[in-house]
Amino acid sequence: MDRNLLQGMIRSFLAEDIGRGDLTSESIFGDSDFGCARLVSRQECVVAGCGTVAAEVFRVQNPAVETIDPVADGTAVHPGAVLLTVRGPVVDLLKAERVALNLLQRLSGIATLTARFVELVRGHRARITDTRKTTPGLRLLEKYAVQAGGGSNHRFNLTDGVLIKDNHIAACGSITEAVARVRTRVPHTIRIEVETESIEQVRECLACRVDIIMLDNMGIEAIQEAVACIDGRALVEASGGVNLETVAGIAATGVDIISIGALTHSAPACDIGMDWFV
Repeated sequence: MDRNLLQGMIRSFLAEDIGRGDLTSESIFGDSDFGCARLVSRQECVVAGCGTVAAEVFRVQNPAVETIDPVADGTAVHPGAVLLTVRGPVVDLLKAERVALNLLQRLSGIATLTARFVELVRGHRARITDTRKTTPGLRLLEKYAVQAGGGSNHRFNLTDGVLIKDNHIAACGSITEAVARVRTRVPHTIRIEVETESIEQVRECLACRVDIIMLDNMGIEAIQEAVACIDGRALVEASGGVNLETVAGIAATGVDIISIGALTHSAPACDIGMDWFV
């Protein structure tokens, strides 16, 4: 993770939350008041963003804050686990608390959900990946959390690869025409992926010799037919409506990639709190 970029993001998050100052904390505590607190998990979860993000929030707020023994990202923990200890000026610990917890809860939620999907496809060739369905401004962190949960990243942004989707095809007229136009513009080193909704479109992709064929919102039988039709001539990605009940069956069809928007747009935040201690 780019630390300079991360610190800039954190500064904006802190500025949003603190505003012109913490009226409550600054009225109760002075510069000479120091304290210690622990970030504690209230549930079973896979940790993401502890030493890398939450600890950085406290350090950005005040470099004098000590961040002690952060749990490694990707670690599965039980309720009551201490994820991070912080020590420093009370006012700064309290100013940073909400932003640190919000990010840690959000990222750990994504990592926890991702890990569940990854476990369900264990033994199959399919990799679990995210999508661009991320919270605006948080994509860097949310995609990092997917990795912490054992998943992989799809495109980070639109410059990372060619993905011809349904609206490209509708506006252009056909897969064949869209692929031909792309090939006149992009280097030969860039792989071309096309989103399909039917076996007929899959066959058109094969005729165009595309590199990756996405099977969008297809049922198990249609996916099986498509995988057999493609027969190793392109990477196969399944997407659309994938959930914890269906992912194992999809993986069993032999697809190479399963992309899941829910990893980032629907992961519930983990229950993590900050407890004061002497």
